[in-house]
Amino acid sequence: MTMDPHQDDAPGHAGAVAHHATNDHGEEHGHDDHAHAEEALGPIDVPAWGAGILGVALGLAVALAFMLATGDIPPV
Repeated sequence: MTMDPHQDDAPGHAGAVAHHATNDHGEEHGHDDHAHAEEALGPIDVPAWGAGILGVALGLAVALAFMLATGDIPPV
């Protein structure tokens, strides 16, 4: 079993930051302490973005319908 160097990193613990220097970002140790990925972003998920935009548009239409129904704005 390997030893986890972060097992004692609980806030308030005496050794919580002992193995981290304030200028240590992990790059020189072969790993990144802050979980920053170095891979390029993948392709844009067009169906997911389309569904999100459609959802926002439908939500705005529902909000407009409520505003018209409650008399907050006069009908055109």
